[in-house]
Amino acid sequence: MGAATPTRDRTSGAGGEQMSDWDGQGLPPAAAARMQRFAQDHIATSLLDVRGEVSIGGVGLPPVGEVMGCIVESIGWQGYGGCGAYYGGYGGGYGGGYGGPMQTVTSGAAASYAGYKPYVDALYRGYDTAISRMLAEATTMGADGVVGVSLTSAELGSNNREFVALGTAVRATGSVHAVRPFVTDLGGADVAKLLHAGYVPVSLAYGISVGVRHDDYNTRMQASSWGWNTEISGYTMLVEHVRSDARHQFARRAAAAGAEGAIVSGVTLQVGEIEPAENHRDHIAEATVRGTTLVRFTATAAPRTKALTILPLRRV
Repeated sequence: MGAATPTRDRTSGAGGEQMSDWDGQGLPPAAAARMQRFAQDHIATSLLDVRGEVSIGGVGLPPVGEVMGCIVESIGWQGYGGCGAYYGGYGGGYGGGYGGPMQTVTSGAAASYAGYKPYVDALYRGYDTAISRMLAEATTMGADGVVGVSLTSAELGSNNREFVALGTAVRATGSVHAVRPFVTDLGGADVAKLLHAGYVPVSLAYGISVGVRHDDYNTRMQASSWGWNTEISGYTMLVEHVRSDARHQFARRAAAAGAEGAIVSGVTLQVGEIEPAENHRDHIAEATVRGTTLVRFTATAAPRTKALTILPLRRV
């Protein structure tokens, strides 16, 4: 697995200031300069739509500005990329020869390098670092939370990938402020509903899993069948195991955040194939589960208000 290396910027910022060297700690020079301009201008900006802007302001958390965190990471060593015929993992029994059941190896397996585990660790590091730098900007703004966060990654070539966290910082209008800003991918209207119901967002949680499965004899026969419709059981097992492992990792990270519950925002799946050796084909699946962790801040189990209280009305 590659590591992010410190950068040495000598370019000019948007305001003409000279960007200084950076050791990778704290805010990047460009972000620090932007925070200085924010402190001087005090112009509140937001990425929320009108409904979200009004809703979050209505519960005493008006937006104060956009915040962003990013990291460019070199991902070289991805871990063991072979098939599940030789290394144990999730589900199924070990089988050799024609027709025997083959293992599906996931990154959540006990083996240190099984199923692209170093690659998944690099993904976690990328997203975690981007979120941490975004929260550093929010803290500099004096924010109590960041809402509507989007997490994205983009390939930059040569095994380099950029991870970006982007959201809208909000600050309470009262005298009491959070020790650490909360962060959520929910929009302003949904956060307002949660607060009315007695819950507050805590953090973003995500579970990532990559699984690899060898195309055994049965899989090849089922995949190449023609003239009838049939299930490819090996592929079914692959996607089931990878999604299951991603959900398990999501729950584990949500529990580590001290959450009482979580709202899943989405589940994604990508499937591809590789040929690690001649006439030897594997299929790879990558699954991600994302969401927001929650805690209750009211003593009673019953919600203070109904979510319908702030349901937007639209003329049909």
